[in-house]
Amino acid sequence: MVAASSSCFGAYYFQVVNGSVHKPSMSPNNFDHLKTSSLSSTAKPFLKELQKLVPMKIDFLGTIKNTSERLLDAFVDSTFQFIDQPLLPSQSNFAPIEEIGDAVQIGCVEGNIPVNFPIGIYIRNGPNPIFGGLKSTISMFGKSSYTWIEGEGMLHALYLIKDSHGGWIVSYKNRYVNTETFKIEMQRNKPCFLPAIEGDSPAILAAYVLNLLRFGKFNKVISNTNVFEHARKFYSIAENYLPQEIDIITLETLDNWDINRAWNRPFTSHPKKAPGTGELIIMGVDAVEPFFVLGVISADGKKLVHKVDLKFKRSSLCHEMGVTEKYNVIMDFPLTINISRLLGGGPLIKYDKEGYARIGVIPRYGDADSVRWFKIEPHCTFHILNCFDDGDEVVVRACRALESIIPGPEFGLNKFEWFSRRFKPINSNTNEDGLAFSRLFEWRLNMKTGEVKEKYLTGTAFSMDFPMINENFTGIRNKYGYVQVVDSIASSDCGMAKYGMLAKLCFDEEQATRASERETERGGHSDSESENLIKVKYHKFGKNTFCSGAAFVSNPQPGSEEDDGLRIKD
Repeated sequence: MVAASSSCFGAYYFQVVNGSVHKPSMSPNNFDHLKTSSLSSTAKPFLKELQKLVPMKIDFLGTIKNTSERLLDAFVDSTFQFIDQPLLPSQSNFAPIEEIGDAVQIGCVEGNIPVNFPIGIYIRNGPNPIFGGLKSTISMFGKSSYTWIEGEGMLHALYLIKDSHGGWIVSYKNRYVNTETFKIEMQRNKPCFLPAIEGDSPAILAAYVLNLLRFGKFNKVISNTNVFEHARKFYSIAENYLPQEIDIITLETLDNWDINRAWNRPFTSHPKKAPGTGELIIMGVDAVEPFFVLGVISADGKKLVHKVDLKFKRSSLCHEMGVTEKYNVIMDFPLTINISRLLGGGPLIKYDKEGYARIGVIPRYGDADSVRWFKIEPHCTFHILNCFDDGDEVVVRACRALESIIPGPEFGLNKFEWFSRRFKPINSNTNEDGLAFSRLFEWRLNMKTGEVKEKYLTGTAFSMDFPMINENFTGIRNKYGYVQVVDSIASSDCGMAKYGMLAKLCFDEEQATRASERETERGGHSDSESENLIKVKYHKFGKNTFCSGAAFVSNPQPGSEEDDGLRIKD
């Protein structure tokens, strides 16, 4: 039995061990091919578009491509200076840690581990930048920086077993996900890849070209967002590349998973298992056409049984998709990746407040023409709680904010001030306060009439995100859900999100009192919404205690209730 929860900050996976554990065999990776292989399918159209959009009097790209690798390295070393991005004292718990080597037994455990807690492995994946932290570069082209969501993935594992007397033995181990690009930088023992998302437009373009020519990739493979299971194999993933298979016992990184060479593009951080069939539903978002490709992987993980280009007209940074018993659910919001905008001096990634937003519903094996699109109010949603069919309606429940915190402020603005204001409680008197305030939201999409009904399910007392459910209810109607609750004051003071509570969502129950009254009692902002808000139960952590991820581990016994399980936080 398995349960998982994931987020942009890291992912958590619990594997319950029943008897023996299958240990995947390791296939050696040859990382030298990056230097000599032909350009990727993503790189070729990018270069073609770059040449089309930027007329050059000289063949700049051709000249550099014909330059030796050694000269390119010398050019980068002499032109680009890597500098550390500083962390404030209040952000110190976001600093990277070192690998510890072999697993160590934990001798002191505060509190008691429940008697019925399952034997197994609890794995966390999250950003852990090498060489001391996130870097920026300064050069003749300007400045570019890694964003807060980047940094190499590190797996953290807790091993929970029992001794012969029934006592708990808990061990901890961590290990970097050894991606191709991680190997390159570790072999050279220095930062090599130039930041290619945030910064001055010429610096970003130079980073794209130089990274591509030196290493065959625009950017690093970070693999820092999620850990998921399919067909009894386990994978680490970030959506800018393919998943890496991992050995959950040793935390070794095995092969990239390209489904027998059938998938050659980015892979969503949050794949979903289709209810009933066990097929894995995936998507791949790219900066060049095709912008959005949908895929269906067989339940045994051996075959890509369906792959379709949905023919998007823009590259939307869609972080998660949903499934129901009949459909796949596509979120298309105005957080866009735009190379033309970058070439014009603008940011590569931008949340466009004036852009359109829509949700698409497509049959499991449908094509681009079979998508039913529903226009909705523009906003930003990264994480879906669940989707399900309800008569003629498809119900989508997710966490919704008015603005995106990715990639952050426009280059050159004060990052701390920008994030600090958006993490504040909602304040109707100030336009920028609380724009990242996230609430649970519901869309009801009528497949017969095309009508959309949309509403908030929670009030304005607390911001919440990173929803999770009992995974046995993925794609079908569920009664309960769980979310991490933002400590708005601590987050605003820190300039980074801190989660000080967990909340249980009860969808079949309304608030016992008027929502505005309950929020006033908690000292939160009172609003006019007082009807149809669901019941929410809060569990507050201790003082100065926060989590960056959580998981729900359901009771594996037959006949267990949906909410019969354990909530784990890290």
